[in-house]
Amino acid sequence: MVLAFVNWLGFASWNALLNNFAKEAAGFTGQDIGILQSVREIPGFLAFTAIILFWLIREQILAYLSLITMGLGVAITGYFPSLGGLLLTTMIMSLGFHYYETAQQALQLQLLPKAQAPRLLGRIAGASAAAQLIAFGSIALIWKLFQPGYVTVFLVAGLVSVTLTLVAWAVFPRFQGAVPQNKGFVVRKRYWLYYALTFMSGARRQLFMAFGGFLLVERFGYDVSATATLLLATYGINTFVGPILGQMIGRVGERFTIQIENISLIVVFVGYALASHGHFGGWGASVAGALFIVDGIFFTLTLAQRTYFQKIADPADIAPTSAVAFTINHIAAVFLPVTFGLIWVSDPAIVFYIGAAVATVSLSLAFLVPRHPEPGQETVLSQPVPVAAE
Repeated sequence: MVLAFVNWLGFASWNALLNNFAKEAAGFTGQDIGILQSVREIPGFLAFTAIILFWLIREQILAYLSLITMGLGVAITGYFPSLGGLLLTTMIMSLGFHYYETAQQALQLQLLPKAQAPRLLGRIAGASAAAQLIAFGSIALIWKLFQPGYVTVFLVAGLVSVTLTLVAWAVFPRFQGAVPQNKGFVVRKRYWLYYALTFMSGARRQLFMAFGGFLLVERFGYDVSATATLLLATYGINTFVGPILGQMIGRVGERFTIQIENISLIVVFVGYALASHGHFGGWGASVAGALFIVDGIFFTLTLAQRTYFQKIADPADIAPTSAVAFTINHIAAVFLPVTFGLIWVSDPAIVFYIGAAVATVSLSLAFLVPRHPEPGQETVLSQPVPVAAE
């Protein structure tokens, strides 16, 4: 919970400022933001290389080093207000962020008991939301009262993240999963539905992350304070709702949860497309802001994909498969933003309608998730055969 807090404190500070900094200080267009978001996802695409690092260091040490790298990337962002500069600083920040997420997921699924995993993952999501609440709330308040400038806020946010990581490194004991992890790259046929869900999740999520916030700034004129306030509301709700949603996943199961998540995304994408064309009249900015909050809340439900994998996986596959899955999640993320940045210039609504179509495909896949997944029963199409017979 503490490490998740530190990670999202740094990333949320960067994210709260990015769209306005890119637009105001670097003069970005929709095409530029697409290029930047594609570059941001390259380390996620390369997350499978964490398997090599797992040969050399434990997941916990990789998590610490990654958080320090992320913090340094955030700290120097304000000094480079150009396309080239932002590409460089974003790559550093993203390298730390994505390697941390890979190590974190590997540790979570190894250490958390299956029966309690949804509830505990919900608590971790609550801690992440609390970090974002503090980051966005602080930035909204400080920006409104003092107008400190981008350089100062980026620098302070990055250094705070690095400092908290060093404290955690000094204080926490060693954590290690009970089952030794397989070395090397693990890709198994029986995990195919998890891979497919992960790929579609990365595609639709990236479309929203790259262009959802940018629409608020470009189309509806949200400034730094308004953007941070909107994010503040989202994660203020998530601080309390995250643990509740985690418990809900444990009660209703992964199948129903993944279905609900995708239905909500279809509604959000279609609503954004309509708002971008002015179909809500003078309420357009408010509707788009509300949809942004709804998406942020329902994003917590993606935890169901992790607990689905935990239930069907060989315990020794957790770490290497987490790294492979993170890469699969980011395959589409590398090329989608720059490609759709070109579409954005023509008509932003098309980007969101395609996002709704992607979420529809993901919803269809959700119907293949069993009500009670387990090894040998990975999909509703699976025959109940021993895992060893794969």
